[in-house]
Amino acid sequence: MYKNDALSRTPPLVDQAFQQLRHDVLIGTYGPGVKLKLDELQTAYGFSSSPLREALSRLAQEGLVRADERRGFRVATISEEDLADITRMRVMLDVQALRESIAYGDDAWEASIVGAFHRLEKVEGRLGDGPVVLDDEWTELHTAFHAALISACPSDRLRAWSASLFDQAERYRRYSARHRKTSKRKSSEHKKLMDATLRRDVDSACAMLEEHILSTQRNVMATLAQHPIPAS
Repeated sequence: MYKNDALSRTPPLVDQAFQQLRHDVLIGTYGPGVKLKLDELQTAYGFSSSPLREALSRLAQEGLVRADERRGFRVATISEEDLADITRMRVMLDVQALRESIAYGDDAWEASIVGAFHRLEKVEGRLGDGPVVLDDEWTELHTAFHAALISACPSDRLRAWSASLFDQAERYRRYSARHRKTSKRKSSEHKKLMDATLRRDVDSACAMLEEHILSTQRNVMATLAQHPIPAS
C-alpha cells in the first residue's frame, strides 16, 4: 500500500522533464539561442523523446523556448527589445495584481508575506559576497516572496501571467549577475515593499514594485551594453 501511495505521488514523466528542462534553461545551462537536440536531451536527462517533446512545447508556450518546424527547438534569445517587452508587461500586470491583492488580502495573506520575506532574508544573510541571484535557494525564495505579494489577487490568469513573466525575466537577472563584479543585495528593497504592502499603502507599494521591476531592466541593459550576447 505504501509503495502504491509513493508511486501515485511521483510526478508524470512529462512534468519531470518539464521541470528539469525549465530549471536548466532559467539558470543558463543552455544559453540563448542554443539548439535543443532531442538525442542529446535524452542522454542528459534519461527521458524518451515523447515527454521531452511535450516539455519543450510547454516551455515554448511560456516563452522560454522557440519552436520551428524545420529547425526544432531553441532556447529563446536574449535582447534589449525582449527585455523591454517583458518589463512593460510586468509593470502592467504585476502592479495591478498587487493592487488587487492588497484590496482582497486577509490576515493569512499578510502572514504568508512576512514568512516569505523572513526565509528570503535568512538565506541572503548566509550567502557570501557573490551575486545572490546565482544561488538556487535564494532564487526559489525570491520567487516565493513575489508570488506571496500577489497571492490574494482573485484572478488566476493574472497571477499565472505574472508568474510566467517573472520566470522569463529570471534568465535576464542571472545573465546580469554572472557578469556583475559587485554584490547586489535586495533585502532592503524587499522589506520596504513588504512594509508598504502590509500598511495597505497601495500607491506606495505599487510605485515601489514598479521601480523594483524597472531597476532590474536598467541593470540588465547596462550588462548587455558591456557584454553583448554572441550571435547564435
